Amino acid sequence: MEIDLKNLKGTRDYLPAEQQLRNKIKNTLENVFQRYGYRPLETPILCLFDILASKYGGGTEILKEVYRLKDQGNRELALRYDLTVPFTRVIGMNPNLRMPFKRYEIGKVFRDGPVKTGRLREFMQCDVDIVGVKSTLAEAELMAMAFDAFEQLGLDIFISYNNRKLLTGVLEDIGLSGNQVNEAVISLDKVEKIGEDGVREELAAKGIPREIIKKIFSIFREGRRPDYYTAFSSGPLVREGIAELNELEEYLAALNLLDKIIFNPLLARGLEIYTGTVYEVFLSDKKISSSIGSGGRYDRIIGGFINNGEEYPAAGISFGLDVIYTALSMENNDTWTEPAVDFLLIPLGTEKETLQIARDLRKKGLNVEVEMSRKRLKRSLDYANKERIPYVLILGENELQQEKIAFKDMQTGKEEKIPLAELEEIISKLEK
Repeated sequence: MEIDLKNLKGTRDYLPAEQQLRNKIKNTLENVFQRYGYRPLETPILCLFDILASKYGGGTEILKEVYRLKDQGNRELALRYDLTVPFTRVIGMNPNLRMPFKRYEIGKVFRDGPVKTGRLREFMQCDVDIVGVKSTLAEAELMAMAFDAFEQLGLDIFISYNNRKLLTGVLEDIGLSGNQVNEAVISLDKVEKIGEDGVREELAAKGIPREIIKKIFSIFREGRRPDYYTAFSSGPLVREGIAELNELEEYLAALNLLDKIIFNPLLARGLEIYTGTVYEVFLSDKKISSSIGSGGRYDRIIGGFINNGEEYPAAGISFGLDVIYTALSMENNDTWTEPAVDFLLIPLGTEKETLQIARDLRKKGLNVEVEMSRKRLKRSLDYANKERIPYVLILGENELQQEKIAFKDMQTGKEEKIPLAELEEIISKLEK
């Protein structure tokens, strides 16, 4: 029987040139994260389903997209759908970690959801979190980090933000019960995806009265500032939410970032874990309409897991490596497509000597490829051109007898024979 070679829907392969770009994105983000004092962490892809499905996880909506499986011991397992819940489990299992604890993790997550541009079912998340800071200084730092990261990547962004206390408090004050509030938040989070009319219909299907739906969209109008809701509601949640937003804006003003952020009172972030500020990162040119990063404050998960009476305030942000890759691929920026190899070494009957030279150059930190298939010289040079390898070294038996090597600059086409003894010195000058 013939096997139909194909990928599972929502997954894909990345060939070397593509993966090279993805690696550069990952390395760029890691450098920014480390510059802010965050340290690396790695958690398993396989998780106990009960932990992901607990009330301290992402809520019922996200569980619809969880990949579930069983092991040989008949234990209920799942593939992680994000990096936040595994991170909070780590804190729960290590309660003696020094606070504040700052970590980043870059790894694969899995969601059996819709496939669209920049979003697959197996994708890479780049998460940064801080535990142990109550102040919105944490959110301000994470948002500033986002601007720094995307500046390094050459992408112009803006951040849309809101506060779940403000949103939840207003929804409660206009007559929604606890469960209805959660259902409304999940639906409001889809405004960008299905539009206002679609959200209205979804809210009605959930049993929320039409007059309350009308009131929701009347109250939460774009352009209104947080302080507007002080006049509308005097509830403690609303007051706390406004105070947190005002404090956050003061920090962002000090960082000269106010012109790059937009208050959106309907921004919800559908996961039930969020308790305070929430935010989403968008490309300014809207080449990709969905967010390319998101996050917020989640103060209850860790304490809920540990149940020791302690508070573990936490905030985080997550960047989608795949959607960033899509955005940079659309830019077609040569900065991100540098050659993977510095030198191609071509032996002409001098394999042993060429291998020795390659080893010496690699010890100097250079990326070196040796031509091993004994192609004709012209075909080897064509290969170097197609792979954009900048320099070629050719070592034939005649050159070896003369203690020289042919050095070819593939950009200029200039070729010269240089003494083998001077090779490392010449390469050092090129690097400078």
